[in-house]
Amino acid sequence: MSKKKRILIADDMHECILPLLREQGYEPVYLPVIDREGILKIIGEFEGLIIRSKTAVNKEVVDAGVNLKFVARAGAGMDKVDEDYLNEKGIKAINAPEGNRDALGEHAMGLLLSLLHKISSAHQEIKGHKWDREGNRGIELKGKVVGIYGVGNMGMSFAQKLRGFDCEIIGFDKFKGAFEGGFIKNVELDELMERTEILSLHIPLNSETRHLVDEAYLRRFKNLKVLLNTARGEILRTDALIKLLEDGTLYGAGLDVLENEKLHSYTEQEKAQLDKLNSFPNVLITPHVGGWTYESYQRISEVIAQKIKEEL
Repeated sequence: MSKKKRILIADDMHECILPLLREQGYEPVYLPVIDREGILKIIGEFEGLIIRSKTAVNKEVVDAGVNLKFVARAGAGMDKVDEDYLNEKGIKAINAPEGNRDALGEHAMGLLLSLLHKISSAHQEIKGHKWDREGNRGIELKGKVVGIYGVGNMGMSFAQKLRGFDCEIIGFDKFKGAFEGGFIKNVELDELMERTEILSLHIPLNSETRHLVDEAYLRRFKNLKVLLNTARGEILRTDALIKLLEDGTLYGAGLDVLENEKLHSYTEQEKAQLDKLNSFPNVLITPHVGGWTYESYQRISEVIAQKIKEEL
């Protein structure tokens, strides 16, 4: 009898992935609380590694995984995975943006509607026994120009959710030509910056995009009123966002990500910036949960298992 191929699952995953992998002849070893040191000690015994966001798969991990055939990231972002080094070693890199794209699209839609119609701030006022209809007058999405910066799985999902609101959707993606479906107008970056009123960021984090969106970059968007970031916090400089909010350039901002999401590690400057953001009634911040729903939790595991079956 041939020895089963072993897969180390080094983070929390939906339980459905275990029987799905066993059906393919793998032996999944589920150790969701294992730390980096523990991974390095045993990774040489495994042909596959499945992670979420706590583990950076760099040269150290790859070199220790002498039998690795693939590394799978349960989610979309691959910024913690050294794909170039995996390719150099002939190790397959897999991710699962199909698993949480609908959750992310809905979350971005929720942030946008809440900002335009002042739903969250109005609710807070009511809790304080303040009834102010005029101060909470909303803005309609209909007729606005929404710019999608990065039209991959997440950007496309958000655009699909926008279709019923009679707004104009334009998109820029340096790696793509025409967008499927025909409901997003493909534009160059200059046009995106010239016409966008509502900007939604969906670009990956890498050396090119880290802190790309600073104050000078934001001010190139001539008609920008609302900014959404559900991608990665390090793409957008917090100090730049604060400046545009302070001078009234922006009507509002919705963030599901921050430059530093480890709040316990904040410097005094970072604490002051977060306090400032929280002082704006037209800013909404959620704790990186855009793609994190009960449904996506299961769907990501199903997608990972299916891609392992199809791609290996």
